[in-house]
Amino acid sequence: MKIRTYRENFITRLVPVHGISEAENFFYMALEEWHHMKRVDLALRPDAEFTVAEVARWDALLAQLKDEQPIQYLLGKAHFYGLEFEVNTNVLIPRPETEELVEWIISDTEFKPSPTLLDIGTGSGCIAITLAKNLSGAAVSAIDVSVGALETAQRNAAANGVSVKFLEKDILAAHDLGEQYTVIVSNPPYIRNLEKEEMKPNVLEHEPHLALFVEDDNALIFYRKITQLAVRNLIAGGKLYFEINQYLGPEMIGLLTDYGFQDVVLRKDMYGNDRMICGTLPV
Repeated sequence: MKIRTYRENFITRLVPVHGISEAENFFYMALEEWHHMKRVDLALRPDAEFTVAEVARWDALLAQLKDEQPIQYLLGKAHFYGLEFEVNTNVLIPRPETEELVEWIISDTEFKPSPTLLDIGTGSGCIAITLAKNLSGAAVSAIDVSVGALETAQRNAAANGVSVKFLEKDILAAHDLGEQYTVIVSNPPYIRNLEKEEMKPNVLEHEPHLALFVEDDNALIFYRKITQLAVRNLIAGGKLYFEINQYLGPEMIGLLTDYGFQDVVLRKDMYGNDRMICGTLPV
């Protein structure tokens, strides 16, 4: 079958579920991954064809996408800050908003000599690995409670050619982080159960709930615990960064201020939502 003919059918069948823009994006993501062809290549080779076996593979992908399974899990990879990461159901799919948080940390830290950084709840390792890749001379560590996530993160560190110290730890049960750090960063679970109705099925039904949700009446449980630990384990003048629930910006300012952090800054993401915050431990 001609690829152009299959493309039309693929997109048409996905439009009712995902819309035309996303359906087209899915097609070209898989085309590049499986056939090393970009949009322009298909335009230049209008008679290119799929084999019978390739059509079967694409049909299976189409069925999974119609079921709203995330394409990143189906292809086994996602891109973040110009790097490629293995993703699977043990880890969250990296988001563009988190790239903005990483950019903020790099901008603040790139000229500090031999900084030490800790990523709490590392998942795929996208934050820790990107920081290690972009901060020369930095020593980066990362914590997660999930063995499956840590195994994925370790493979991602090796694939991206960086050294990150990975530790299995339940942060809620921790009494100390063991070392002093220049920077502590976390993108912990922050979605309240009451907000589930706002979520798309591809996230709600397929990404790990352990990394997503908190109870409605204790939404800041991870932030509070990490902030307590940061007071002990940041150097004087060290910085604490969080990705946050867009609805809890004022509460997060209050939390960091109550624990003595100074120069607390709340930033919006590219969509105009309160999404990241930073506080500095007094010198």
